[in-house]
Amino acid sequence: MSLVKIIPKVIYDDINVGLQFFTALGFEIKYQEEGFAIFARDGVTIQVVASEEDFAIGDRPEFRIDTNDIEAIYNEIKANHPEVLHPNLKVIKEQPWGLREFAVLDETTVCIVFQQSID
Repeated sequence: MSLVKIIPKVIYDDINVGLQFFTALGFEIKYQEEGFAIFARDGVTIQVVASEEDFAIGDRPEFRIDTNDIEAIYNEIKANHPEVLHPNLKVIKEQPWGLREFAVLDETTVCIVFQQSID
């Protein structure tokens, strides 16, 4: 047995922010109902949920997505939605821990770091 992936659930006060953000990143809506959506792209699944209470007010999530072609995903996002590039990591950077990374950020500070191992 092995664990093969993580499926984050991102909570939004206004679910439309999440719908726009993940659509801008090239994810497709695979399922949607009032206050809930499931996105998928290249084997990565993300759930987006509307907050019924104050869950969306606290710390916003940050998660990482591994890729085997960081240049392609970076160029796609930069060309189509440069406004979501994280101001602190808006270009691909080689990190001392052996990864090439860049990040995106939505207006509520949900952060996704795209990463690829330096071979």
